[in-house]
Amino acid sequence: MSKLKKIILAGLLLAILIICDRFISIKTLYLQVSFSFLPIALAAILLGPKYSCTIAALGDLIGALLWPFGEYFVGFTIIDAVVGLIFGLCLYNKTEGEFFEGKKLLIRLVIACVLTLWVVELPIMSLMLSLLYGNAFWVVLTGRLATKLAMFPIEIAIIYFLSKYIKTLAQKFLFVEE
Repeated sequence: MSKLKKIILAGLLLAILIICDRFISIKTLYLQVSFSFLPIALAAILLGPKYSCTIAALGDLIGALLWPFGEYFVGFTIIDAVVGLIFGLCLYNKTEGEFFEGKKLLIRLVIACVLTLWVVELPIMSLMLSLLYGNAFWVVLTGRLATKLAMFPIEIAIIYFLSKYIKTLAQKFLFVEE
C-alpha cells in the first residue's frame, strides 16, 4: 500500500475515532461505553503499530481540545497511545496485503484485549482517575470493572467479525497495483 493511501486511511480512521469517542458514546466521570476501539483496531490490522498508536493518541488529543469532557490530562493520551500500540503489535501482519485469519486472529485479538484490559485500562486508567479526581483507587477500579468486563467479549466479537469484511475490502481496494 502506498504511503499516500496509508495517510488517507489513517485520516479517515482518526475522524471515525473522534466521532465514536466524542459523539457516539456514553460517558460519566469514571465510566465510558463507546465503540472507539473499532477505528484503533482497524488501524492496527491495516496499518500497523505506528499508525494505530498515533491515531489513538491524536484522537484523544484532538477530541479533548475540540470537545472536552472534563479537564485535559496527558496521562489519558498516553494510555490511548499504549492501547493503540498493543493492538498494532498484536494484530498487524507485517507481510504486505496479508492478514491474520481464523484461530490465529482470534488468539492475537484475545491477547490484545486481555493486555489492554488487565495491564492498561483497569489498573493504570483507574489509578489516573483516582489521582485526578481524588477518590480511592479501589472504588474507581471496582466501579469500572463491571463495564470493562461486559465490553470485553463484545469488543472481541465485533473486531473479529469486522476484520473478515475489512480483509476482503482491503485486498480489493487498498492492495492493488496502480
